[in-house]
Amino acid sequence: MSERRLPNSAYNWTSVVGAMLAVASLSIILILFLIDLFVQSSNVYMGLIIYIFLPVFLVAGLLLIAIGMHFERRRRLRGDSSPFTGEIRLDLRIETHRNAAIVFTLGTGFFLILSTVGIYNAYHHTESVEFCGTTCHDVMKPEYTAYQNSAHANVSCAECHIGGGADWYVRSKLSGAYQVYAVLADIYPRPIPTPVANLRPARETCQHCHWPEQSFGSRQDRNEHFLADEENTAYPISMLVHVGSGDGEDGVHWHVSKDNQVEYIARDEKLLDIPWVRMTGPDGESTVYQNEDDPLSEEEIASMERHTMDCMDCHNRPSHNYLSPNRTVNNALAKGTLDRELPYLKMQAITLLDVEYEDTPAALKAIDEGLREYYSEEYPEVEEDKKASIDQAVATLQDIYSNNFFPEMKVSWRQYPDHIGHSEFIGCFRCHGEVLTSEEGDNITGDCSTCHTIIAQGDEGDGGMIAPTGLEFIHPEDIDGEELEMPCSDCHEGGAEQY
Repeated sequence: MSERRLPNSAYNWTSVVGAMLAVASLSIILILFLIDLFVQSSNVYMGLIIYIFLPVFLVAGLLLIAIGMHFERRRRLRGDSSPFTGEIRLDLRIETHRNAAIVFTLGTGFFLILSTVGIYNAYHHTESVEFCGTTCHDVMKPEYTAYQNSAHANVSCAECHIGGGADWYVRSKLSGAYQVYAVLADIYPRPIPTPVANLRPARETCQHCHWPEQSFGSRQDRNEHFLADEENTAYPISMLVHVGSGDGEDGVHWHVSKDNQVEYIARDEKLLDIPWVRMTGPDGESTVYQNEDDPLSEEEIASMERHTMDCMDCHNRPSHNYLSPNRTVNNALAKGTLDRELPYLKMQAITLLDVEYEDTPAALKAIDEGLREYYSEEYPEVEEDKKASIDQAVATLQDIYSNNFFPEMKVSWRQYPDHIGHSEFIGCFRCHGEVLTSEEGDNITGDCSTCHTIIAQGDEGDGGMIAPTGLEFIHPEDIDGEELEMPCSDCHEGGAEQY
């Protein structure tokens, strides 16, 4: 028998298997690391395998070596012929001890260096956009798609969802542990519920780039709108949005002024039903407003969660906004990717988009067949003369659907209310609109001019109305002034319900 160069306890099948597993894992890690380093692969799974998956097997192999040596030592202690005395000795004059010490020292040092690099890269990898958006496939597909089409597409997920500092990083990873389990066990909800519980305050994330004090005055917005008539008539609305600032001046950002505090209680998880609001001014005086028709009891006020208003109470869909058929079709008509000369195109487009399809392939097929069939049956001359426009319309509507509707996850704009404005969701009128009243009989105003001033509406080149000093909103169709008595969302929800 050849002379052994390691302690006798290392010679057992458990330790051998552990050593083989550790060496194999380390070798694969090194090979993949070199490939990733020099080939510069953009595959998200490469980092996942190198820094998270394979190190688990490496550590498991090292543990098996130690476990095998422990039990082999105990077995030899029970045998009369075992040369091992049970003493723990390290004598560098003995070659086996010296070899074991060198192997252990170099191996441990090498392993610690690799572990440090691995942990560092794992930290960055798990905060990457690709990890957040593509690792979980169907689960995060809606959020990832909407994010790529948003104004924050160049801002990483972690900058908004986690922010700086170790405490929130640890919180997010602990929260993510259950999410990983839910995905593996296929028990995650469809759609993913919002708002996100225990979200980090916007002042610690959003306001690294945005802060109300740097906003001032008014900003002009143009709301592209087309009627659902045969001509797809344009009816744009231009307005000045009174942004204001965060220093207590009038304007939208008054709500998050450092001089004011707005608190509210909601009855529902989506924060749509708000029956109680308290406003505290710079003098410390508070005014409480309640829904007179359905007020909260004192017990409910004391026990229910009280929210302090910040950016996310209005800007609640900054990066994951699923647009309604009405908005997306209006935008496409304004850009020219939908041909306004196709009769009743807006109505047909919204009707086809606002259907609960079984899955995305079925939806894309139905959109294609439905639009072509409509013009074939109702406008055969248009189908012949405008074939290219119909082809373009089909492609545009399919693209709209793929970026805003995800039937596999039961996701569309209807599941995720947008609190900015009030054209399709109740938004501002959760609190405004003279529903909430103080003990003195004062209301939270519902006057439109408080937040914006309409300066033009209708087609300016064809009898539209323009007035720099402000216009009263005129509904495109005469509805006897009801547009001034109720929120737009009472009739308009962004889909085909009004046609």
